[in-house]
Amino acid sequence: TAVLDAVAAHRADLVLVAPGARLAGERLRRISWALHDAGLELAIFPGLVEVSVKRLETLSAGGLPILRVAPPVSRGVQPLLKSVLDRAGAALGLVLLSPAFLAMVLAIRFGSRGPAFYRQRRIGRDGVPFVMWKFRTMVVDADARKAELSGSNENDGLMFKMRRDPRVTRVGRLLRRTSMDELPQLINVVAGNMSLVGPRPPLPEEVAEYDEVELRRLAVRPGMTGLWQISGRSDLSWDETIQLDLQYVDNWSFTSDVDVMGRTLRAVVDGRGAY
Repeated sequence: TAVLDAVAAHRADLVLVAPGARLAGERLRRISWALHDAGLELAIFPGLVEVSVKRLETLSAGGLPILRVAPPVSRGVQPLLKSVLDRAGAALGLVLLSPAFLAMVLAIRFGSRGPAFYRQRRIGRDGVPFVMWKFRTMVVDADARKAELSGSNENDGLMFKMRRDPRVTRVGRLLRRTSMDELPQLINVVAGNMSLVGPRPPLPEEVAEYDEVELRRLAVRPGMTGLWQISGRSDLSWDETIQLDLQYVDNWSFTSDVDVMGRTLRAVVDGRGAY
C-alpha cells in the first residue's frame, strides 16, 4: 500500500527496487503483484556497479530466476585482434608520422635547451614498470621542480595537474594542446608495454598510494588513449578517472576499442582538459 501511495503521489510509470536487508523474496513478490495489478512496471536494481548489460544473462535454476555476470573478456579472438591492431597500427603510425616526428624534434630543440624526447618510468600491466616515451614539453629540470609546486596541484587525487604549469615550454603547450606529445608512445605499443587504448599509465608514486580498488586499473595494459582522454582528461576528478578506468577494464571489447579510437580524434580537436 505504501508503494502504491508513493506511485500515485509522484505519478510514476515505473518502480525501481534496490536491494536491501528488508527486501526478501516474499516481500518483493507481493510488491510485484500490487504494481502489475495496477498496470505499473517494476525494475530491480541488482546492486552491481559499472557492469555492461552485455555481460548480464538471465538464467533459471530450480524455478528461481538468476542473473549471471560473465567475466571480463581476457581470452580468445578479441584479445588476439587487439594485439594485432596494436602492433600493426603503431608500426604503421611510426612510418607515416616520421616526417612529423622530425619537425617536432627540431621545434623542441630550437625552442628550449635539452633533448627532444622525454623518458619516464611508469607502471604497466600487473604492476610491471616500464619506460614510457614522450616528446619533451617541459624544461629539463621539471621533475626536480615538481615538489615546490605540489601546493598548486589542481587535481583532487593522486595525479599532479596544473592548468598553467610554469615548467611547460612554449612549444610544449602546443604539443599538449594537440596531444602530439604522446605520439612517441607508439614505440611503447610496438614493444608491447602499452596498447593503443587502455587506462592512463600511472607513475610509481601514484601506484604506491593505490587501494585495492584502484589497483584494478593495472589488470590490463595502459593505453595511449582511453575513456579518460575522450571524457575530459585533466578536467575530471580522481574518482571520475578511476570509475572510467574500471569501466574499461571490466567491460572491454574489441569494438569498444575501435569506438574509443574514433572518438579520440574529436577529443584531440576539441582539446578540452589537455594541459
